[in-house]
Amino acid sequence: MRGAGVEATMEIAASPVRLPQGMALCVYRVVQEALTNVLKHAGPTRAAVTIRYERRTIVVCVTDEGDGTFRPNKEMSPGHGLIGMRERAKIYGGSVTAGPRALGGFEVRLTLPAPTTSDRPGGLPAPGTGDVPIR
Repeated sequence: MRGAGVEATMEIAASPVRLPQGMALCVYRVVQEALTNVLKHAGPTRAAVTIRYERRTIVVCVTDEGDGTFRPNKEMSPGHGLIGMRERAKIYGGSVTAGPRALGGFEVRLTLPAPTTSDRPGGLPAPGTGDVPIR
């Protein structure tokens, strides 16, 4: 992102929980697509990725500080990024919202129900689930 002119930061709030492999990929792909949209539409700006682990929810926000005007990049294909993000989230019982921020710029917010290790004896993930930590 920095090489393309976008200053990007990442923050992880609270202790990460193990996510099933498919859900972890969903988080990764939504962040990837949201940052691609920053490049396509916001131009040189600042972007922030925040991953917040709550008791039963993981919330991922990708924001930019663009001026709020939609500037499609004609050199890149229009794609179906927001539709794909919403479809991915729905598979795991989650949702994606996207739109302009009151302070300017744009925000993509992914909300997923997060599995908790307290649901298993000893705090271990279920065997054979392919759980991977998101960091």
